[in-house]
Amino acid sequence: SLQTLRFIKHNDDCIHTILGNHDLHLLSIIYGKNKPKKGDTLDDILNAPDCRQLADWLRHQPLMRCRQKHLMVHAGLLPQWTGKQALSLASEVESVLQGRDCRKFFLQMYGNSPNRWHKSLKGMDRLRFITNVMTRMRVISKHNKLDFDFKSVYGDIPDNRQAWFDAPNRRHNNDTIIFGHWSALGLHIDKNVIGLDTGAVWGGELTAINLDTLEIHQVSAK
Repeated sequence: SLQTLRFIKHNDDCIHTILGNHDLHLLSIIYGKNKPKKGDTLDDILNAPDCRQLADWLRHQPLMRCRQKHLMVHAGLLPQWTGKQALSLASEVESVLQGRDCRKFFLQMYGNSPNRWHKSLKGMDRLRFITNVMTRMRVISKHNKLDFDFKSVYGDIPDNRQAWFDAPNRRHNNDTIIFGHWSALGLHIDKNVIGLDTGAVWGGELTAINLDTLEIHQVSAK
């Protein structure tokens, strides 16, 4: 909400956040002049007198955060990326978001291609792929191609697809990845991953975890 944004903005010393797909959607409307989608509930922010100040603060938030051996990202990490590599790739997008030419990024942000990682990716293709992985990914093919069509529960994943965290030989297994985005997945703690999206927006619960004790805290949605 608008009030929450203002609260976080003025409490940066105790509250930290990362960017997700909905945050980028809001920024694309403000900076990229993209149109709101049907069902969006952004009017309070878009019509606020301090909209630009809030948006400027928001676009200076990172795609990833690191806390010792914990990496926090909205959707997930590609299996072939190490944690250190992922943080470096995230910084490439962040530098564009925080720069003067962010409008060019938001004008070209949407799209499902390319759907496979190559070190040789350049320009907007590279930035879009990194952004899609970190803010939109749920399942991938056996060859690590992104698939944005699947949004259902874990048990319904087709045989030719896999959850990104189930891919064999993940190169970031030395870190614990904390993520959300996949509300149909629910609370998921396994194999150095902690999934915390329990569908509060759909009437489920808002979930938090104490990283020192792994104690779970949940509050039911209204």
